Amino acid sequence: MADPTPDGEAAVSAAALPQQAPADRFRTLRRGGLSLRLHRRSLIVVGLLCAAALAAAWWNMISGSAALGAADVLAALTGQSDEGAARVILDWRAPRVIFTLVGGAALAVAGAVFQSQTRNPLGSPDIIGFSTGAYTGVLIAASVGLNGMWAAPAAASAGGLVTGAVIYLLAMRHTAGGLGVSGLRLIIVGIGISIFLGSLNTYLVTVLDLETAISVANWGAGSVNDVAWAHALPLLLIMALAGPVLLANAREMTLIEMGDDAAAALGIRTERVRLAQFVCAVLLVAAVTAGAGPIAFIALVAPQLALRLTGTGAVQLIPAAAMGAALLTAADAVARSPLMPASLPVGVVTLILGGAYLVWLLISMSRRRAA
Repeated sequence: MADPTPDGEAAVSAAALPQQAPADRFRTLRRGGLSLRLHRRSLIVVGLLCAAALAAAWWNMISGSAALGAADVLAALTGQSDEGAARVILDWRAPRVIFTLVGGAALAVAGAVFQSQTRNPLGSPDIIGFSTGAYTGVLIAASVGLNGMWAAPAAASAGGLVTGAVIYLLAMRHTAGGLGVSGLRLIIVGIGISIFLGSLNTYLVTVLDLETAISVANWGAGSVNDVAWAHALPLLLIMALAGPVLLANAREMTLIEMGDDAAAALGIRTERVRLAQFVCAVLLVAAVTAGAGPIAFIALVAPQLALRLTGTGAVQLIPAAAMGAALLTAADAVARSPLMPASLPVGVVTLILGGAYLVWLLISMSRRRAA
């Protein structure tokens, strides 16, 4: 939506953005030596998505098996409710709602980074294999007998980070400027690693005892039913650390989509920017997966839906984050709806939405090629 740009480089960045929207659709704010370019349509879309996310979050706060209404929620938030209502609102529902808001934004931002780096709408952590790697970490920890509240989150984080490092190293190639990472190699290597880890995960499940296998399988479905502050606070911390780094490199991320040579000609250190974004995106995916298990398709769908709504030429982080927060919070509302026969894992709902989107995406790409 908006990228901070040095004042003297505003004209260069405006001309260099791929498929840039007309200049009259932007509003530029200047203060001192910095300027901020705001895309008006993106502002409206982000505002509407944030409103939808907050509405779904409020619904999730007042709905559930305990009959608590809006007045009870307000009383709990202001410290004026009884102990039972405060426990339900503040200890059970609040961390879940915050996790879905921030987790959806984190997955969408990570998806936007990978889609930008691979220059492919299918470049998401679901397909490249980071979520599968986090699942592998949990299965290995369970198979060696590691238990406890922090065992699964730590194992998922380690699995996601190790998988990300292996994929990044295998995707490196020699270029004219030294070692670099190809977006196409990143996807191909990621898919290969994902297939290998999927087979390994299937084997690991077979060697677990029945109770552990059921527990791990439930976690692998992607559920926020058991999310507590112990899961939400680490996610908030990682989002607070990685978010500013990603936003600071948002302009460079868009310019690198033109090609490494063109970005280097504009003075961008492509590999440094790409590695910083890669590490931050993997950390965000690992933090969400550690708390709720692998939640599929939010990272794949949200950046592309935001791109189509804003009409910008490239995926943008803030609209993608707003879309991800709205999608995951709404999916959680559907999963816990009274219309459902039971409280579903939110990953099941996102799988249904993502599968429909993937079919639509493939059909639309096929039609564009045929036209």
